[in-house]
Amino acid sequence: MTLRTDDFDYELPARAIAQRPVSPRDAARLLDCRTLENRAFRDLPRMLEPRDLVVLNTTKVRAARLRGSKKGTGGAVEVLLLSEETDGAWTALIRPSRRVHAGQELQFGDMEATVEADPVEGRTTLRFEADDVEGAVARLGEVPLPPYITAPLADPSDYQTVFADRIGSAAAPTAGLHVSTGVLARLRERGIRVTGVDLHVGLDTFRPIAVDAIEDHRMHTETFDIPPDTAEAYVSTREAGGRIVAIGTTVVRALESSASRGGLTTGPGRTDLFIAPGHRFQAVDAIVTNFHVPRSTLVVMIAAFMGNRWREAYETALARGYRFLSFGDAMYVERA
Repeated sequence: MTLRTDDFDYELPARAIAQRPVSPRDAARLLDCRTLENRAFRDLPRMLEPRDLVVLNTTKVRAARLRGSKKGTGGAVEVLLLSEETDGAWTALIRPSRRVHAGQELQFGDMEATVEADPVEGRTTLRFEADDVEGAVARLGEVPLPPYITAPLADPSDYQTVFADRIGSAAAPTAGLHVSTGVLARLRERGIRVTGVDLHVGLDTFRPIAVDAIEDHRMHTETFDIPPDTAEAYVSTREAGGRIVAIGTTVVRALESSASRGGLTTGPGRTDLFIAPGHRFQAVDAIVTNFHVPRSTLVVMIAAFMGNRWREAYETALARGYRFLSFGDAMYVERA
């Protein structure tokens, strides 16, 4: 049976899109999809059992938006860095792309770059002239926010998780934004283990699907890393009869991509896994996640995980005034 992208659409009024995060982080609302009960995110530790394992995405958002100019003409350009390639070049989105071609030199403050390929749909390759590109980007760049967030970011740390470690993402693992140091402490006090994976989030994750049939969508590739201690915690949790609780869809992709014969394959990897209805989940038993963009791969993943109940959960959240998307509230769901 062919699944249509329209099957994963819903009406999202602009008033439901959160423009700012709540404060404190763990005051965000949490819809318990087992009973459709309203909770607060700080209640999460009491919803889990001591033998469970909570898995976080420890990636850190890069200040990936660079504003600069074309050398020679002075024309303004804006670059959004997506990922660093193995040869030191960077994949990036560039605007206005129609006026930039291979060989064009760009200036970003005191850092120069050369366009190595003509942009295709705005995407191109850049090579920077700097000894420490990451350091220069951190100094010169801005944290990129999704286009549906129009309010200015008062504090850049609002778009980073409290456990962010390895820089490399173009967007935040948004479910993790609700996790406070207090929540982490209470999880551990209850005997719930907490561990991490690292998946560098790309912008394509949040984009609506552009084809009519789900099976025709081609997923972007993201890099991830599974530490040995996470694999060990995974196996021991399974042996103890505990559940694997993923904080966010990025954790789901990393775990499901690395699941193998009752364990996890450790080390770095790349995944283009598109989780859609019919996917046989091997690694994840419960997900804490935000409410996502209509017709996106993330809605499709949640539908694969919880079945048709996803629509009731979304309708309930909208009716009760939950806040949606990156700075919005969250939901807790167990596998159907």
